[in-house]
Amino acid sequence: MSNYRVMAPSTCVLSERAKIGAGAVIFPNNAVLGESEVGAGAMLYPNNILEDAAVGAGCRVTASVLREASVGENTSVGPFAHLRPGAKVGRGCRVGNFVEIKNAEVGDGTKIGHLTYVGDAVIGKNCNIGCGVVFCNYDGKNKHRTTVGDNCFIGSNVNLVAPVTLGDGCYIAAGATVTEDVPAGAFVIGRVRPTCKERR
Repeated sequence: MSNYRVMAPSTCVLSERAKIGAGAVIFPNNAVLGESEVGAGAMLYPNNILEDAAVGAGCRVTASVLREASVGENTSVGPFAHLRPGAKVGRGCRVGNFVEIKNAEVGDGTKIGHLTYVGDAVIGKNCNIGCGVVFCNYDGKNKHRTTVGDNCFIGSNVNLVAPVTLGDGCYIAAGATVTEDVPAGAFVIGRVRPTCKERR
């Protein structure tokens, strides 16, 4: 007798090579493919695709795609997140709606709320990555890496143009484009000053 629960077996596809932990619950319309692993007590809410992916114990995953990616214990993913090959998300993280992660490591406790692309990067622990942040990893010819230290705050609509390194405890103001390394504890703001004119 299985020690996990599949809510609607006729709507789910579970690979014979997949490993499902005790107490996990798989809701309708899930595909757990290849050598995927689902940890104990994890919840796969509807409409996920896991392909050779690992989801840690106690995770919550909703309407997302994970391919050759791993997610640590007690992390929430989705809805509508896309974790591509090489994505490694730590424990106690949050990967929100419309977040894409590719070939990147995300440290424990880091939150990436929504509408963000993280490519070819290392992000430290306990960071906050705001809405609309783009890790600009491709220069048209080569891919480059971005490194973000621990306890950083990256505001909304920030562009991190790789290769670039942000030290621990950085604060990047919303709307900034960062093209140079930032020392630990620094505050970065880079915006065009608005000019308001009367309409004629």
